[in-house]
Amino acid sequence: MRVLIADKFQASGIKALEDAGCEVSSQPDLAPEAIGKAASEHDADILVVRSTKVPASVFDEATDLSLVIRAGAGYDTIDVEAASKKGVFVANCPGKNSIAVAELAWGLILACDRLIAQQTIDLREGKWDKKGYGKAPGLFGRTLGVIGTGSIGREVIGRAHAFGMPVVAWSRSLTDSVARELGVERAELPIDVARRADIVTLHVSSNPDTKHMVSAKFLSEMKDGAALVNTTRGAVVDEAALLKAMESKKIRAGLDVYENEPGGSDSTSDLAIARHPLFVGTHHVGASTDQAQEAIAAETVRIALAYRDSGNAPNVINREARSRAKRLLVVRHLNKPGVLAHVVGAIGSAHINIEEMENIIYEGGHAACARLRLNEEPSADVLAAIRAKSDDVISADLTVLKAPGAVTTIGASS
Repeated sequence: MRVLIADKFQASGIKALEDAGCEVSSQPDLAPEAIGKAASEHDADILVVRSTKVPASVFDEATDLSLVIRAGAGYDTIDVEAASKKGVFVANCPGKNSIAVAELAWGLILACDRLIAQQTIDLREGKWDKKGYGKAPGLFGRTLGVIGTGSIGREVIGRAHAFGMPVVAWSRSLTDSVARELGVERAELPIDVARRADIVTLHVSSNPDTKHMVSAKFLSEMKDGAALVNTTRGAVVDEAALLKAMESKKIRAGLDVYENEPGGSDSTSDLAIARHPLFVGTHHVGASTDQAQEAIAAETVRIALAYRDSGNAPNVINREARSRAKRLLVVRHLNKPGVLAHVVGAIGSAHINIEEMENIIYEGGHAACARLRLNEEPSADVLAAIRAKSDDVISADLTVLKAPGAVTTIGASS
């Protein structure tokens, strides 16, 4: 298995891949437009990236590529649609950086409350303004709003209790019982968090549903002088609207991510929001602790080796969530060469597409069971053609797929 690492990656992870027999090419300074050529030259089966973008051109150039591993949780830097069209899996490493991101979120919360960065800048410039900076709101007893209660959100919530802060939280999956377990009050909608919280921290994934979740409307509902912290993805916040709210409502912003942030290989930035006096920020480094990167490297290795050894990659995010198949054909057959070719040939001759297929071998290896999910119902003639190989086909049963995992038998074997 050949692996191209097109980003910074832990030495322990590279060694683990090499010790397992993988051919590894580490090129951490590759620009996005150069990845496809490098992957093609290396005949890479697997591509590993952290923050480097993976454009559609990579999948056009690197024809041997079959898996991209994002060494982190988010995957919005990868053209997943292009990968899917070329039959390339995309996997990620969720939950391995939860503590690191939560720690940075709290650093930004504290920095927003006390304007730590601004005080540091003034001190470096020889300014002393104890009176001006001596009006911090404080955290104890104030309400923290958490949007997104996955692994990172839960780490943030646990630390909020230590600060003596009540928490109001929202997540699509958050139930009343889970909210009680977490010690939070469940909000019905994100806008309810905006209205009630003194500080809002964001921990949702970036997707079309969360794009500009923090909108002008959301910000208008926040309290004057409240703080917004974002350590997830820049697209979740309408940055232009936030900048206006910082002016009109004195909203304090603690950001680690930005709508149009520089790439991993850039050395300069031009972020308008960074020039605002109520801004504190970092360089998209939420997961960048040694502890988190070692955990992510170990998970990346696990995914790569599982894929090499079994053909199945853990944590794949671009597998079809709901099959388009309408019928399930179950064929029990003798475990002999040519039987599946006979079955697939009969289906293909009828111009019916096999959406998914698996073949399970029974103990002893004498018989097997093929389960084929089809995009339409085969005719009686097709079923008869399959069953005609009676010496090898034990039975062929057709069922209607009512929902994933739920079937109703409509045809008996003969």
